[in-house]
Amino acid sequence: MFDCDVLVIGGGIVGLSTAYALTRAAPGTRVTVLEKEHGLARHQTGRNSGVIHSGIYYRPGSLKARFAVSGAAEMVKFCAEWGIPHEVTGKLIVATTRDELPRLHALVQRGRENGIPVRELGPTQISEYEPRVRGLAAIHVGTTGICDYGAVSARLAEASEARIVHGAEVVAIDRRPWGVAVRTADGRIVRARVLVNCAGLHCDRIARLAGDDPGMRIVPFRGEYYELADPSLVRGLVYPVPDPAFPFLGVHLTRGIDGGVHIGPNAVPALAREGYGWSVVRPRELAGTLAWPGSWSIARAHWRYGAGELHRSVSKRAFTQAVRRLLPVVEESDLRRAAPGVRAQAVLRDGTLVDDFLFREEARTVHVLNAPSPAATASLPIGREVAGRVLAQL
Repeated sequence: MFDCDVLVIGGGIVGLSTAYALTRAAPGTRVTVLEKEHGLARHQTGRNSGVIHSGIYYRPGSLKARFAVSGAAEMVKFCAEWGIPHEVTGKLIVATTRDELPRLHALVQRGRENGIPVRELGPTQISEYEPRVRGLAAIHVGTTGICDYGAVSARLAEASEARIVHGAEVVAIDRRPWGVAVRTADGRIVRARVLVNCAGLHCDRIARLAGDDPGMRIVPFRGEYYELADPSLVRGLVYPVPDPAFPFLGVHLTRGIDGGVHIGPNAVPALAREGYGWSVVRPRELAGTLAWPGSWSIARAHWRYGAGELHRSVSKRAFTQAVRRLLPVVEESDLRRAAPGVRAQAVLRDGTLVDDFLFREEARTVHVLNAPSPAATASLPIGREVAGRVLAQL
C-alpha cells in the first residue's frame, strides 16, 4: 500500500539531513525525497556564503543557538570524515562606529552564554588578523568556518540511501488516517505513512496543500553578492556588528572554500519565491506576499532600513560605500557581481519576523516552517530533531 515509510518534500540540506537522520536512527526505514528541481541544493543551500556559523548571534537557549553551536562542531567532523573541503577559519566582527560598541560588547556576553570562545580586539589587533580592515574594536570568534554545502548535501543524500526523485513538484496532498498521498506535477502518486515538509521557500504553500494553516507566510528576501577581483585584500571572514532589530547580518566579507572572497549579502524584497533578480516577477506569488498583513507591518516598521538596502541594490557605488566601512581600500572597480540567493523568512500575521527555527506537527505530518541561516550549519541536529518527531508518528 505504501511506496515508502517517510516522504520528504525538499532536496535542500534540511530535507536531506532529515532523511539521513531517519535511516541512522531507524535502519530499514524507507525514505523518499521529492525535489522539484533537477538537482539537489539548488536554492538556499547552494546559494549562500558557505559559512559554518558559530552560533554567537542567537538568543541563549533558542533552537538556533543550541543547534548552531552543536551543529558547527558536527559539520566540521562530518566534512572531515567524508573528505569534504572545509576549514575552521575563525572570523572577526568589527565595530566601525561608537554606537556599535555596546552591541559588540553584548555579543561578547551572548557568545559566552552560548559557550563560544571569543577574544576582544583593539584596532592594532584587528590589523594583525586583517591588515586592510579598519575598526574601533572587534571580537574574534574562533569556531567559525567554511565548507561546501552542496557537497555536504550530496554526501547526505548518498549516505542516507534514500530514494531521490528529481523534477517532482508537489501539486496536491491527500492526508488520510492511514497516511498521506502526494501527487506531483507530472502525475506521479506517492503514498507514505508520514510526510515531512522541508520545502524551504515553499513550505507554507505545502502546509496549506496538506490542509494545515501554518500561521505564517514565507516573505522572500533576495541577498545580492559581489566578489573581490583581488581576493588578497581579505584573509578570512569579516562581519559588521548586526542590527538586532533585523534578522540579517549585514554586508560581510567571506573568503570561500575556493579561495574567492564574496561580499554581501544585502536584503531586498524579492518579487517571487525564487526571484534571483529584479526581472523575475511572478504575479501570483507577489500578490500572496502583498496580501499577507505581516508584509505591510514589516514595511512600516523597517522602511528606512529597507530604503537603504534598495539603494545598495540598484547602486554599485552605494554598495561599495557600505563595504568601505570595513575595507576602506576597496573601489567600485574591485567588485564583480556574483550569484544572488533568496532567504525564506517566515513572517507572522502581525509582522513579527520569526527569529528561531519553527517546526509544527500535525497528523501524519511534520512541517519545517522557518529554517533560514544558520540552518545549513545546524542541519545535522535539525535533521535529528525532525526525525525524532517523525518516528514518534510511525
